Amino acid sequence: MAGVSESIAGNAKTGGSPGFFARERTIAGPKFNRWLVPPAALAIHLCIGMAYGFSVFWLPMTRLLGATDPTVCANLGFFAALTSTSCNWTVPQVTHIFETFIAVLGISAFIWGGWLEHAGPRKAGVIAAFCWGGGLILGGIGVSIHQLWLVYLGAGILGGIGQGLGYITPVSSLIKWFPDRRGMATGFAIMGYGGGAMIGAPLAVALMKHFSAGGGQGVAATLMVMGALYIIVMAAGAIGFRVPPNGWRPIGWTPPERHNGTAMITHRHVHLDRAWKTPQFWLVWSVLFLNVTAGIAVISMASPMLQDVFGGKLVGLTEAAAALTAAQKAAVVAAAAGLVGLISLFNSLGRLFWAALSDRIGRKNTYYAFFVIGIIVYCLLPTWGHLGMAGMFVVSICIILSMYGGGFSTVPAYLADLFGTQMVGAIHGRLLTAWSAAGIIGPFVIAGIRQAQINAGVAKNLVYDRTLYIMAFLLLLGLICNALVKPVKESDYMSDEELAHERSLQHETAAVAARADTVARGSFGITGTLAWLAVGVPFLIGLYIALAKAAALF
Repeated sequence: MAGVSESIAGNAKTGGSPGFFARERTIAGPKFNRWLVPPAALAIHLCIGMAYGFSVFWLPMTRLLGATDPTVCANLGFFAALTSTSCNWTVPQVTHIFETFIAVLGISAFIWGGWLEHAGPRKAGVIAAFCWGGGLILGGIGVSIHQLWLVYLGAGILGGIGQGLGYITPVSSLIKWFPDRRGMATGFAIMGYGGGAMIGAPLAVALMKHFSAGGGQGVAATLMVMGALYIIVMAAGAIGFRVPPNGWRPIGWTPPERHNGTAMITHRHVHLDRAWKTPQFWLVWSVLFLNVTAGIAVISMASPMLQDVFGGKLVGLTEAAAALTAAQKAAVVAAAAGLVGLISLFNSLGRLFWAALSDRIGRKNTYYAFFVIGIIVYCLLPTWGHLGMAGMFVVSICIILSMYGGGFSTVPAYLADLFGTQMVGAIHGRLLTAWSAAGIIGPFVIAGIRQAQINAGVAKNLVYDRTLYIMAFLLLLGLICNALVKPVKESDYMSDEELAHERSLQHETAAVAARADTVARGSFGITGTLAWLAVGVPFLIGLYIALAKAAALF
């Protein structure tokens, strides 16, 4: 990647024509409309958002070989399972794929965030498309030859790189296009990540059903088809990206005063190398980590939690632990699946709602709301369980998941307020290591506490009480971290010379920057309508499916 950037720089110096994927080829002209950027971002995030829907593959991936000899496979260790062709994989062995690509997401965003700022969103988005889609194709090949290590390499590692690059690619561009609505703009894109599972999971189920018609589970073909589809859609979104010239502003918009109210908005910029060494960065890192850890506890345990806590009460019985008929068990499972559908819905819509709200009340106040409301709701969940109030329990979980999603979509604008917009994409990439850490630690801790409670003889409907109170305590820590966030010190900002040097690395000519006031004044037109329909129709279909599943709860 560095070599590609150097060759572009060489072209700029020698007067050569920049390549199609070079950043300078993506600088918007006077007829471009900024509202074409959100659908390009959504095209990428709706694809990589399938990460949240990967659980549809776990059970089919444990049945690829049909019946296997239990005496041979019972004690098969993890490393032996990586190359075994004679034993079915277990659910824990395949679920590590999710943990792998979430961990690699943060690592890749950390490593290549700075490069992305110079290379531009078109090049980064296309590379993300081939990594995520190609990773799924390689994973499908691994499934077809029953080699778990190849699935990890493809879907886990290569796919994780695509996740990381794809996640941060739109952020910097959107924040620069919408300085007047930073939260709303990033909320649109990151809403797609939350909604990707609403589209991808039903599609995967339908494809597996189609490809398994002649026998087998259909997992391999499904992964390969979805990988190819995602390459096309993500690449199309990446090619549609444009970036504004430095200094561009919306017509009639005046930047707010620095530190206006609680927004703490700066008009200067902090370099990546300095930003991640400031206390503000690590306080916001902790804020995101604690919010995600608490939210992911509900995501990872929502379905079994509802079944364990309420059991027979979900089908009208007076006791949660009452014996159930086959039909009643199916109804309980359907209700739990309905909760999963609602989680996807609120996780997605909460990203847009809270991020847009943060434009009005400020980023810091928005996180105060997350933590104060979250503490109250987490502490109430055990009470709803003891009283048998399943409806209030479900409403509370939906509120939690909206704030979980809102935390992801609000944090890029929080970073832009604190550190400026010049390198916000790269700074955001470093911050996403908080998600990687929470994605590994959160489910591990939650599952461990639950199992310890069960081993200690605690009734199933009570095993989550301690866990939920611990999550409320984590949110209290997050509240304290958020309160400690202050404006960045004057000495941390880039000087005019440093800023000019950084902008020179983006290969933007002085002539382009000089015409910033005339750029991107074009009409929306038929192109904009088609672009929004291309991402909006699949999202609405996914929304309908999620609501149909949720209907089972009622």
